[in-house]
Amino acid sequence: MIKADANYLLAAFLNTLGVFNLRKAVIKILIVIVVLAAGSGGLLLWQQHQSPARQSTEKAAPLVHKKTQIKKNVNLIALGDSLTQGVGDQKKNGGYVGIIKSKIEKNYNTTVHTSNYGVAGDRSDQILSRLKSEKNFQSQLKSADVIVMTVGGNDLMQSLQKNIFVANQSEFTRNMNQANQKYVTKLTKLFKAVRHYNPHAPIFLFSVYNPFYVYFANVDTITASVNSWNQVTKEKMDNYGPSYFVDINNLMSHGQYTTKKAQQQLIKQDKQANTGATSQKQAIKVMSEKNHNLNDYISTDDNFHPNHLGYIKMSDQLFKTMQHHISWIREGNE
Repeated sequence: MIKADANYLLAAFLNTLGVFNLRKAVIKILIVIVVLAAGSGGLLLWQQHQSPARQSTEKAAPLVHKKTQIKKNVNLIALGDSLTQGVGDQKKNGGYVGIIKSKIEKNYNTTVHTSNYGVAGDRSDQILSRLKSEKNFQSQLKSADVIVMTVGGNDLMQSLQKNIFVANQSEFTRNMNQANQKYVTKLTKLFKAVRHYNPHAPIFLFSVYNPFYVYFANVDTITASVNSWNQVTKEKMDNYGPSYFVDINNLMSHGQYTTKKAQQQLIKQDKQANTGATSQKQAIKVMSEKNHNLNDYISTDDNFHPNHLGYIKMSDQLFKTMQHHISWIREGNE
């Protein structure tokens, strides 16, 4: 019955959207919708065994001192998935990569050279494969003063896609725990490879987020899953310092609903809209709607990736973190 419903959803999405080059995005949306519809099923049971994402206890370091000698040129390399590629950015300027370049140059009166190695759909192992096979990628990484990464979102989606139709809760829990461990193994290999080519440049890694939160704020499953994935990513990267976690989860998930009052009102509205579950009709309507999204930071092209404003918000958070860890901009630092 679940598989029949899934096929119906996929067909409805494709028919409603009227385009097939969005197939990957649609499949991702389908996975999330089925997870939400599962409610108290296997995913929730799996997440009850996961601890919440760790909160950063790191104290803010001083910003760049006036007497600090700034590098005249900064090499920034960005690697990862569609968020690094800049999918959803209406300005077609490479998403956060183009924005952070301008922000650094304006604030530090320096020249930033960027190299963007983001590819939409890439999992952690695929990013690693590209790094191992592409000589130019390796060369650019070696010369980087600062490294920015996005990773993990496609790994999570793949795991959900493989296990979402498992009816037995114990089996689902076991499968997701195994998927989590496999992701950690792949992530470790990626970090080791990055450090092999560049042992010194600080790594700034973005968290993943829940692009559907504003429509299903009263459903905790996706939020808990994203938190768990962020937790293992942050814990693993701590072993490959200097490295810093740029947490955009709440920022991008909540969008303009920044206060508790606004979020509580959103939860109330969502309860009335979907009564704690996700009907096919509601899901199709929400995710196929064009030129509108309740989250001001999410692209209306696919209701999944950031729009230009979203990338600005991401870049602001990245820049704040970079300002507190300034070895990349100091002249004479490796």
